[in-house]
Amino acid sequence: MASYVLITGAAGGFGKALAAECAGRGWDLLITDYSSEKLSLVAQGLERQFGVKVYFFACDLTDPDSRDKLWDFIKQNQMRFKMLLNVAGAEFEGPFAERTLLQLRTMVRLNVEANVENTRNILLFRDPIRPLRIVFVSSLAGFNPMPVKAVYASTKRFLINLTYALREEFLPEEVTFTVVAPSGMPTTQQAIRGICVQGFLGRLTTKNVGDVAAKTIDHALAGKALYVPGFANQLARFFSGLFPETYMAHIIGKRWKATYKKRQADNSALIPSRYKINRYIG
Repeated sequence: MASYVLITGAAGGFGKALAAECAGRGWDLLITDYSSEKLSLVAQGLERQFGVKVYFFACDLTDPDSRDKLWDFIKQNQMRFKMLLNVAGAEFEGPFAERTLLQLRTMVRLNVEANVENTRNILLFRDPIRPLRIVFVSSLAGFNPMPVKAVYASTKRFLINLTYALREEFLPEEVTFTVVAPSGMPTTQQAIRGICVQGFLGRLTTKNVGDVAAKTIDHALAGKALYVPGFANQLARFFSGLFPETYMAHIIGKRWKATYKKRQADNSALIPSRYKINRYIG
Protein backbone atom coordinates (compact mmCIF):
# COMPACT_ATOMS: atom_id res chain seq x y z
CA MET A 1 0.00 0.00 0.00
CA ALA A 2 1.34 3.44 -0.98
CA SER A 3 1.98 5.81 1.89
CA TYR A 4 1.63 9.56 1.33
CA VAL A 5 2.64 12.88 2.82
CA LEU A 6 -0.14 15.47 3.04
CA ILE A 7 1.02 19.09 2.72
CA THR A 8 -1.32 22.06 3.16
CA GLY A 9 -0.40 25.46 1.78
CA ALA A 10 1.72 23.69 -0.83
CA ALA A 11 1.55 26.49 -3.40
CA GLY A 12 3.28 28.97 -1.07
CA GLY A 13 7.00 29.48 -0.62
CA PHE A 14 7.57 27.28 2.42
CA GLY A 15 4.98 24.74 1.30
CA LYS A 16 6.73 24.30 -2.06
CA ALA A 17 10.08 23.98 -0.32
CA LEU A 18 8.74 21.22 1.93
CA ALA A 19 7.09 19.50 -1.02
CA ALA A 20 10.39 19.55 -2.93
CA GLU A 21 12.24 18.22 0.13
CA CYS A 22 9.78 15.35 0.58
CA ALA A 23 9.73 14.51 -3.13
CA GLY A 24 13.53 14.56 -3.14
CA ARG A 25 13.42 11.85 -0.49
CA GLY A 26 11.26 9.72 -2.79
CA TRP A 27 7.96 10.23 -0.97
CA ASP A 28 4.60 10.34 -2.76
CA LEU A 29 2.49 13.40 -1.95
CA LEU A 30 -0.99 14.83 -1.68
CA ILE A 31 -0.74 18.61 -1.83
CA THR A 32 -3.49 21.13 -1.23
CA ASP A 33 -3.97 24.89 -1.44
CA TYR A 34 -6.74 27.17 -2.68
CA SER A 35 -5.53 27.43 -6.31
CA SER A 36 -5.94 24.38 -8.55
CA GLU A 37 -3.84 26.03 -11.28
CA LYS A 38 -0.87 26.63 -8.97
CA LEU A 39 -1.12 23.16 -7.46
CA SER A 40 -1.11 21.60 -10.92
CA LEU A 41 2.14 23.40 -11.77
CA VAL A 42 3.74 22.30 -8.51
CA ALA A 43 2.60 18.69 -8.96
CA GLN A 44 3.84 18.51 -12.56
CA GLY A 45 7.20 19.96 -11.61
CA LEU A 46 7.71 17.58 -8.70
CA GLU A 47 6.73 14.51 -10.73
CA ARG A 48 9.00 15.52 -13.59
CA GLN A 49 12.01 16.31 -11.39
CA PHE A 50 11.79 13.58 -8.76
CA GLY A 51 9.72 10.80 -10.36
CA VAL A 52 7.25 10.57 -7.47
CA LYS A 53 3.45 10.46 -7.54
CA VAL A 54 1.84 13.76 -6.61
CA TYR A 55 -1.91 14.12 -6.18
CA PHE A 56 -3.40 17.57 -5.68
CA PHE A 57 -6.74 18.84 -4.47
CA ALA A 58 -7.73 22.51 -4.36
CA CYS A 59 -9.26 23.37 -0.99
CA ASP A 60 -10.21 26.53 0.88
CA LEU A 61 -9.14 25.49 4.37
CA THR A 62 -11.08 28.35 5.95
CA ASP A 63 -14.31 26.73 4.75
CA PRO A 64 -15.59 23.62 6.61
CA ASP A 65 -17.46 22.37 3.52
CA SER A 66 -14.32 22.63 1.41
CA ARG A 67 -12.34 20.77 4.08
CA ASP A 68 -14.96 18.02 4.08
CA LYS A 69 -14.53 17.64 0.32
CA LEU A 70 -10.78 17.22 0.77
CA TRP A 71 -11.27 14.39 3.23
CA ASP A 72 -13.97 12.82 1.06
CA PHE A 73 -11.41 12.77 -1.77
CA ILE A 74 -8.92 11.08 0.54
CA LYS A 75 -11.48 8.51 1.62
CA GLN A 76 -12.61 7.74 -1.93
CA ASN A 77 -9.01 7.17 -3.04
CA GLN A 78 -8.29 5.03 0.05
CA MET A 79 -5.16 7.01 0.80
CA ARG A 80 -2.98 6.37 3.83
CA PHE A 81 -0.44 8.78 5.31
CA LYS A 82 2.86 8.71 7.13
CA MET A 83 3.20 12.47 7.53
CA LEU A 84 1.08 15.64 7.73
CA LEU A 85 2.70 19.03 7.21
CA ASN A 86 0.31 21.74 8.38
CA VAL A 87 1.83 24.65 6.47
CA ALA A 88 -1.17 26.77 5.44
CA GLY A 89 -1.52 29.92 7.49
CA ALA A 90 -2.46 33.58 7.30
CA GLU A 91 -1.01 36.81 8.66
CA PHE A 92 -2.59 40.26 8.54
CA GLU A 93 -0.24 42.65 10.27
CA GLY A 94 -1.35 45.93 11.79
CA PRO A 95 -3.33 47.43 14.69
CA PHE A 96 -6.12 45.15 15.88
CA ALA A 97 -8.88 47.75 15.45
CA GLU A 98 -7.83 48.31 11.84
CA ARG A 99 -8.13 44.64 10.86
CA THR A 100 -11.39 43.65 9.20
CA LEU A 101 -13.55 40.91 10.64
CA LEU A 102 -12.79 38.83 7.55
CA GLN A 103 -9.05 39.12 8.19
CA LEU A 104 -9.45 38.14 11.85
CA ARG A 105 -11.71 35.22 10.97
CA THR A 106 -9.30 34.03 8.30
CA MET A 107 -6.36 33.94 10.72
CA VAL A 108 -8.32 32.01 13.34
CA ARG A 109 -9.92 29.61 10.88
CA LEU A 110 -6.71 28.87 9.00
CA ASN A 111 -4.11 28.98 11.78
CA VAL A 112 -6.23 27.23 14.42
CA GLU A 113 -9.39 25.58 13.14
CA ALA A 114 -7.95 23.99 9.99
CA ASN A 115 -4.86 22.72 11.82
CA VAL A 116 -6.97 21.07 14.50
CA GLU A 117 -9.39 19.48 12.04
CA ASN A 118 -6.72 18.20 9.67
CA THR A 119 -4.76 16.72 12.54
CA ARG A 120 -7.82 14.97 13.92
CA ASN A 121 -8.75 13.57 10.50
CA ILE A 122 -5.26 12.35 9.58
CA LEU A 123 -5.43 9.94 12.50
CA LEU A 124 -8.23 8.12 10.68
CA PHE A 125 -6.08 7.68 7.57
CA ARG A 126 -2.65 6.92 9.00
CA ASP A 127 -0.51 4.19 7.53
CA PRO A 128 -0.92 1.37 10.06
CA ILE A 129 2.59 -0.02 9.58
CA ARG A 130 4.55 3.25 9.94
CA PRO A 131 4.90 5.97 12.56
CA LEU A 132 2.81 9.04 11.81
CA ARG A 133 4.70 12.37 11.82
CA ILE A 134 2.66 15.56 12.27
CA VAL A 135 4.22 18.99 11.84
CA PHE A 136 2.78 22.40 12.68
CA VAL A 137 4.25 25.62 11.29
CA SER A 138 4.25 28.24 14.02
CA SER A 139 6.47 31.33 14.22
CA LEU A 140 9.05 32.93 16.45
CA ALA A 141 6.24 35.39 17.13
CA GLY A 142 4.39 32.62 18.95
CA PHE A 143 6.66 32.78 22.00
CA ASN A 144 5.62 36.27 23.10
CA PRO A 145 2.58 38.57 23.06
CA MET A 146 2.94 40.70 19.92
CA PRO A 147 1.21 44.09 19.68
CA VAL A 148 0.43 44.90 16.03
CA LYS A 149 0.45 41.12 15.42
CA ALA A 150 -1.82 40.18 18.31
CA VAL A 151 -4.10 37.60 16.69
CA TYR A 152 -1.39 36.14 14.46
CA ALA A 153 1.04 35.63 17.36
CA SER A 154 -1.70 34.21 19.58
CA THR A 155 -2.76 31.64 16.99
CA LYS A 156 0.87 30.64 16.49
CA ARG A 157 1.27 30.22 20.27
CA PHE A 158 -1.75 27.93 20.13
CA LEU A 159 0.13 25.64 17.74
CA ILE A 160 3.12 25.45 20.06
CA ASN A 161 0.95 24.49 23.02
CA LEU A 162 -1.02 22.03 20.89
CA THR A 163 2.19 20.33 19.79
CA TYR A 164 3.50 19.87 23.31
CA ALA A 165 0.16 18.59 24.62
CA LEU A 166 -0.53 16.13 21.78
CA ARG A 167 3.06 14.92 21.75
CA GLU A 168 2.70 13.81 25.36
CA GLU A 169 -0.75 12.36 24.78
CA PHE A 170 0.34 10.19 21.84
CA LEU A 171 3.73 9.03 23.10
CA PRO A 172 2.68 5.34 23.32
CA GLU A 173 1.04 5.31 19.87
CA GLU A 174 3.89 6.00 17.41
CA VAL A 175 2.48 9.42 16.53
CA THR A 176 4.97 12.26 16.85
CA PHE A 177 4.34 16.00 16.85
CA THR A 178 6.83 18.66 15.83
CA VAL A 179 6.42 22.44 15.65
CA VAL A 180 8.74 24.64 13.60
CA ALA A 181 8.98 28.30 14.65
CA PRO A 182 10.89 30.28 12.01
CA SER A 183 11.45 34.00 11.82
CA GLY A 184 11.82 35.65 8.42
CA MET A 185 12.14 33.62 5.21
CA PRO A 186 12.47 35.34 1.81
CA THR A 187 9.56 33.59 0.09
CA THR A 188 7.56 36.57 -1.22
CA GLN A 189 8.17 40.23 -2.06
CA GLN A 190 6.09 41.22 0.97
CA ALA A 191 8.23 39.04 3.23
CA ILE A 192 11.43 40.46 1.79
CA ARG A 193 10.23 44.04 2.30
CA GLY A 194 9.46 43.15 5.91
CA ILE A 195 13.01 41.82 6.33
CA CYS A 196 14.48 44.96 4.78
CA VAL A 197 12.48 47.29 7.03
CA GLN A 198 13.83 45.53 10.12
CA GLY A 199 17.42 46.31 9.06
CA PHE A 200 20.27 44.38 10.66
CA LEU A 201 18.01 42.33 12.97
CA GLY A 202 15.88 41.31 10.01
CA ARG A 203 18.91 40.08 8.09
CA LEU A 204 20.32 38.33 11.16
CA THR A 205 17.18 36.29 11.85
CA THR A 206 16.34 35.43 8.24
CA LYS A 207 17.00 31.85 7.11
CA ASN A 208 17.02 30.18 3.71
CA VAL A 209 13.68 28.46 3.15
CA GLY A 210 15.24 25.35 1.61
CA ASP A 211 17.50 24.82 4.61
CA VAL A 212 14.58 25.28 6.99
CA ALA A 213 12.49 22.77 5.02
CA ALA A 214 15.20 20.10 5.12
CA LYS A 215 15.84 20.49 8.83
CA THR A 216 12.11 20.55 9.57
CA ILE A 217 11.74 17.09 8.03
CA ASP A 218 14.85 15.87 9.88
CA HIS A 219 13.42 17.08 13.21
CA ALA A 220 10.07 15.42 12.46
CA LEU A 221 11.69 12.09 11.62
CA ALA A 222 13.70 12.27 14.84
CA GLY A 223 10.50 12.91 16.81
CA LYS A 224 11.72 16.24 18.19
CA ALA A 225 9.11 18.60 19.61
CA LEU A 226 10.49 21.98 18.55
CA TYR A 227 12.68 23.39 15.80
CA VAL A 228 13.66 27.07 15.91
CA PRO A 229 15.78 27.75 12.79
CA GLY A 230 18.96 29.74 13.32
CA PHE A 231 21.20 30.43 16.31
CA ALA A 232 20.13 34.08 16.51
CA ASN A 233 16.47 33.07 16.69
CA GLN A 234 17.24 30.45 19.34
CA LEU A 235 19.00 33.11 21.43
CA ALA A 236 16.09 35.51 21.00
CA ARG A 237 13.66 32.84 22.15
CA PHE A 238 15.83 31.98 25.18
CA PHE A 239 16.35 35.55 26.40
CA SER A 240 12.73 36.58 25.83
CA GLY A 241 11.70 33.78 28.19
CA LEU A 242 13.69 35.35 31.03
CA PHE A 243 11.38 38.37 31.32
CA PRO A 244 7.70 38.75 32.29
CA GLU A 245 5.35 38.60 29.33
CA THR A 246 3.90 42.03 30.12
CA TYR A 247 7.39 43.53 29.87
CA MET A 248 8.11 41.69 26.61
CA ALA A 249 4.79 42.87 25.17
CA HIS A 250 5.79 46.47 25.97
CA ILE A 251 9.26 46.17 24.40
CA ILE A 252 8.05 44.26 21.33
CA GLY A 253 5.14 46.67 20.94
CA LYS A 254 7.43 49.70 20.72
CA ARG A 255 9.56 48.02 18.08
CA TRP A 256 6.72 46.66 15.97
CA LYS A 257 4.71 49.88 16.01
CA ALA A 258 7.75 51.72 14.63
CA THR A 259 8.46 48.93 12.13
CA TYR A 260 4.86 48.88 10.93
CA LYS A 261 4.86 52.63 10.30
CA LYS A 262 8.14 52.39 8.41
CA ARG A 263 6.86 49.49 6.34
CA GLN A 264 3.77 51.46 5.37
CA ALA A 265 5.96 54.38 4.30
CA ASP A 266 8.41 52.17 2.37
CA ASN A 267 5.82 49.87 0.83
CA SER A 268 6.66 50.96 -2.70
CA ALA A 269 10.43 50.81 -2.20
CA LEU A 270 12.52 48.56 -4.43
CA ILE A 271 13.82 45.29 -2.98
CA PRO A 272 17.62 45.27 -2.64
CA SER A 273 19.26 42.99 -5.19
CA ARG A 274 20.98 40.90 -2.49
CA TYR A 275 17.59 39.40 -1.61
CA LYS A 276 16.30 36.74 -3.93
CA ILE A 277 12.90 35.13 -3.61
CA ASN A 278 13.41 31.41 -3.05
CA ARG A 279 11.76 29.60 -5.94
CA TYR A 280 11.31 25.86 -6.11
CA ILE A 281 8.77 24.11 -8.26
CA GLY A 282 6.23 25.82 -10.52
